[in-house]
Amino acid sequence: MRRPIFTLLSALAVFASVYPAQAQKFLPRTIQFQGAPEYSTDELLAATGLKKGIVLSYYDMQDYSKRLLNSGVFASVAFKFDGQDLIFMLTPSTDLYPVRLENLPLTPGPDLDAKLHEQLPLYHGKVPSEGGLTDALRGALEQMLAAKGLKATVVTTASQAQGNAGFVSFSIASPPVVVGEIRVGGNSASLEQGAQDILAKLTGSPYDVAGSISQLTTYLGNYYRDKGYLEVHVEAAAGEASAADTAIRVPIEVSVTPGIQYRLARVALAPGLLVAQADFDRQAQIHPGDIADGQHMTENWEYISRQYHNRGYMKASVHPEPSFDRTNGTVSYSVTVDPGPVYTMGTLTIENVSDDLRALMLSVWKMPQGSVFDEGAILNFFAIGDANPQLKRIFSSVNCKYTLKLNDDARTVDVVLRLERKS
Repeated sequence: MRRPIFTLLSALAVFASVYPAQAQKFLPRTIQFQGAPEYSTDELLAATGLKKGIVLSYYDMQDYSKRLLNSGVFASVAFKFDGQDLIFMLTPSTDLYPVRLENLPLTPGPDLDAKLHEQLPLYHGKVPSEGGLTDALRGALEQMLAAKGLKATVVTTASQAQGNAGFVSFSIASPPVVVGEIRVGGNSASLEQGAQDILAKLTGSPYDVAGSISQLTTYLGNYYRDKGYLEVHVEAAAGEASAADTAIRVPIEVSVTPGIQYRLARVALAPGLLVAQADFDRQAQIHPGDIADGQHMTENWEYISRQYHNRGYMKASVHPEPSFDRTNGTVSYSVTVDPGPVYTMGTLTIENVSDDLRALMLSVWKMPQGSVFDEGAILNFFAIGDANPQLKRIFSSVNCKYTLKLNDDARTVDVVLRLERKS
C-alpha cells in the first residue's frame, strides 16, 4: 500500500496593507472549515487544538494547518485570512482504510470506536496507511491495554486486499498473545471427550480477535455434526485478558447445545440431475436408519459434485435441503444442483519431469484441448494401470498432483500435472 503524497498548499493568506508583518497578532471573528463535511467544526478544532477567541499570528495559522495535514486524513490543507474570518480549505484523502485488530484483546465495534473517537476526533473508523492519526491510534490502543494491566507494544501493518480495497492492521508484537483457559459455561451440556480434546489443543495457541473464536466454534460444531447432531449450537466469547508467564492470555468461555442426534431417513435427488438415484444410492456409505453423521453426508454431496465436474460443469453447486423430523429424530434431504456453464479443456503443463517422461505422458493423455473438461480423466490418467506398465511403475513411486486454473471468460480449464518424490 503506497503512502499518499500530501501537500500543504501555499497559504492563501490575505492581509491588508495595514498589517505590515506576518508576526503580527490577529483575532479572527470566525474560524471556518471548508471541503470536508464528514468532519464537524468541533472535531476539526479539537484535532488542531485550536480554540475560538484566541489571538493568532500568520505562523500560528500555518502551524494549525500543518497539524491537520500531518494527521494524514487530508491530501491538502490551505488557509486564508481576510482580516476577519479564518478559513481552512481541506481536501480529504482518498487513501483511508478500515482498521483491523489482529490479536489485541479488545472488542471491536461501535463502543470501542466511540472511545477512540473521544480521544481522536478525526477517527471515523478509518486511518491512513501511515501518518499522525495512525500513530495516535496505535498509542491510544496501547493506553487502553495498559489500563487493563497489559503492557504491550502495538505495531501497524498496511495490507493490500483484492482490488483497491485494503486495511490497516494493529497487532501486539510483544509479549505473545495466546488463548488462555477455555472454560465450559454453566448452561452448556457436558462435553464429550473428543470435544474436550479440541479445547486442550487450542489452549495456548496464538490468539486472534476474530479467528480464535471462529476456529473454536467451527471445530466444536464440526465435531458434533460428524456425530449426527446436525442442529448443534455453539457459542464462545473471550473474557478479560491477563498477563502471566511472559504472555498475555485471553480466556474463552464456550457453551455447546448438541440438540438431537439425527438418523438418516432418505436422500431424494431432484428429477433431471446428471446423477441417477440408483447410482447415488449404490455408492452411498450411509443408509436410511444410520446416524446422519456430517462426514458421510458431506461425502455424498462431493460425489454429486464430482459427477458434474466430470462433464465440464466446474462451477456446479449442490444444494441439499434438510427436512427435520424432530419427533422421530430423523432427517431427509431433497437435493438440487445448479450446474452453471460447461468448461472445456485448456492448456496442459507437466512439471518436474524429464523431457522424455513428459513426451511419454503427453502421448497417452486422452483429453485434447477444446474437448469438454473431465476432472475424472485426470485421476484415471494417474491410475493408468496395465495400459502402460512404465507409467504405472513411475506413478506408483511418486506423489502425483494436479492443479486446475479456471478461465471464466473463455470457460476453459488449464491443467498442471506435477510429480513429486515421496517423503
